[in-house]
Amino acid sequence: MSTSVGKVAPYATARPAPVRQTGNEWSILRHSDWDALLILLAAVHAALVLSFPYIPVIAVGLWWNSNTIAHYFIHRPFFRAPILNVAFSLFLSMLLGVPQTLWRERHLAHHAGKAWRWRLSGRLAAEISLILIFWVALVFRNPHFFLLTYLPAYAIGIGLCWVHGYYEHARGTVSHYGRFYNFIFLNDGYHVEHHAHPAEHWTRLPHWTELGAACSRWPAVLRWLDTPILEMLERWVLRSQTLQWFVLHPHEAAFSRLLPKLPPIRKAAIVGGGLFPRTLIILQRLLPEAQFVVIDRSAANIEEARAMVQGDITFIHATYAPALVEGMDLVVIPLSLVGDREAIYQSPPARAVVIHDWLWRRRGVSTVVSFFLLKRLANAFVSSI
Repeated sequence: MSTSVGKVAPYATARPAPVRQTGNEWSILRHSDWDALLILLAAVHAALVLSFPYIPVIAVGLWWNSNTIAHYFIHRPFFRAPILNVAFSLFLSMLLGVPQTLWRERHLAHHAGKAWRWRLSGRLAAEISLILIFWVALVFRNPHFFLLTYLPAYAIGIGLCWVHGYYEHARGTVSHYGRFYNFIFLNDGYHVEHHAHPAEHWTRLPHWTELGAACSRWPAVLRWLDTPILEMLERWVLRSQTLQWFVLHPHEAAFSRLLPKLPPIRKAAIVGGGLFPRTLIILQRLLPEAQFVVIDRSAANIEEARAMVQGDITFIHATYAPALVEGMDLVVIPLSLVGDREAIYQSPPARAVVIHDWLWRRRGVSTVVSFFLLKRLANAFVSSI
């Protein structure tokens, strides 16, 4: 028998001070003087496209602008005067080849968790008309450029935007905290924080960072490099009884060496315990009286795990957050964690924490799982709580 629990929202930090409003009441900017930088960068983007009309410039510019300037303009239009916001929206529509009213309505539906429906308005019609006029003018002026440079660049830019958007949410909403990326992309990496506070100004997003929030070492457009290899290996193990024994045996031996060093364990949480639930299978053998909770962000992985285990197991379909493991005697963290592993080492969420880690990352009390698998169980931390 097993039970399921719905996703629990992660806790938030204390609300930061509001972003500084423009000091001059006669300023044309509505929210912040920093928005002048975005307006200037939009003009620089247009100048670069006009000066260097090559495929990489057009494609990367479309992708970059759509996820920075255009994105922030959707949530907090820059100008006090509505006519200036309409004009800037028309400018971005022509520069990017994407009607900004359509982009805005679709994106806000995404934030609201609602299905987007096409709705023609006067403003959208004006943006579409302006784009079509611009494209027709390009065809008549330089059809070779339009067909062999602009259209391929446009397709690549839209493709980059699709990859970017898909991998921001492919395994739940995930942030990227790399300083260089967030400098170039104007804090776009703070995506968990943005979804938790979509009306927050882009300059304030880093102040909403949450301990244990789901994060990746890769920006969204490169996140396909994150953990697919580990998942692929797990699926190979599922297809072979021999591979399952090969994986289970060294892990069970490692846990057998480690558990006697921990305090009594009555309740244990296993993060990422779906797909091939090796840790759950092993701990059920070694701790037959304990209660177990499995937290996994993939509903499909949870269903795989249900079929392989017995007993009264609680499955939680959610991204790991410290609040989900409150009151646990033991928390087990996977090698493929999507989140801040270092934060868990520094601030353990339970009396005992066992972390699957790479062989070369020796932390605290640890034991080698397998030299062949390049793994160890690291830092069985016993806190004072």
